Amino acid sequence: MTSQYWVLHVDLDQFLAAVEILRRPELAGRPVIVGGKGDPTQRAVVATASYEARRHGVRSGMPMRTAAKRCPDAVFLPADNPHYEEVSEEVMAVLRAFPDVVVEVMGWDEAFVGAETADPEALAQDIRAAVLAKTRLHCSVGIGDNMLRAKLATEFAKPGSPEPGGGGGTFRLTGANWVEVMADRPTQALWGIGAKTARKLADRGLTTVRELAATDPAVLAADLGPAMGPWYVQLGRGIGRARVEGTPWVPRSRGHETTFQENITDWADVRTEVAALARLVAADIGGEGRPAARVGVKVRFAPFSTYTRSKTLDAPTTDPDELATAALDVLERFTSRRPVRLLGVKAEF
Repeated sequence: MTSQYWVLHVDLDQFLAAVEILRRPELAGRPVIVGGKGDPTQRAVVATASYEARRHGVRSGMPMRTAAKRCPDAVFLPADNPHYEEVSEEVMAVLRAFPDVVVEVMGWDEAFVGAETADPEALAQDIRAAVLAKTRLHCSVGIGDNMLRAKLATEFAKPGSPEPGGGGGTFRLTGANWVEVMADRPTQALWGIGAKTARKLADRGLTTVRELAATDPAVLAADLGPAMGPWYVQLGRGIGRARVEGTPWVPRSRGHETTFQENITDWADVRTEVAALARLVAADIGGEGRPAARVGVKVRFAPFSTYTRSKTLDAPTTDPDELATAALDVLERFTSRRPVRLLGVKAEF
């Protein structure tokens, strides 16, 4: 076989839950839910659910109280972010130890690996074995001829995938089988298209990947913007970045948010909380020496509707007063004065 360039997407399975089970082996095989302070009676959302919990319909981002109703026998654990960062670094070190590969880290639990190889499946299996041997964590590996297809392939590699040939830990998705695997799936199956965008596309009669791929980019450019419209069509055709870049992963933003156990009904209190969150964010980015270029505010109104607004700053800054003022300006863009259950402030670089 002839060597060629391949992109592999390495994704740790049920990462946070798996890390916690390593610390508590007696939880293996039980439904485990990680999030907030680990108390399902308090307001917080699920960070990760083990596969056993997912079988009960528990998903990331779900309110912990809802998760407890769906899976009352689950073990609820608090999130331990510093420990997850340490474990993630161990995994990434394993990937970087492979010869002649380029590693692009995307977050705690995922990274792209670029390599010249004649047998990408063998490399994928070697990676899975090395990660397991070093960290005792399982991972799935998607194989593609670009980063988009590799990322999507990972979903079919995951345990329980219904795709023929899937669920075995690795899966290959390229231009050769793109139509067969993806064409009849909903547009939201594409990496980069969420529920809101999928609704916009559906309003224009585009509900499947096949329909999106067949669309004239100029039509969507006129309708959805000169950059985003054609990009959505590219996603439908499986077009993405073909080379992995070995640049260090740096978070694109820093933020803090808090969920209130009782709704806030006084908008003066909301302003006070937003200003305090902005100052926490300022302390974080000031310590990193990374000034913010944009400030975003998230508001979750009762019972559970979430909205975000943001603004570009006149000049990048780490000044707490300036960030608090900017966050309060953004807050005024929310016209509703309904009771608030969560607030968040984010600095973008």
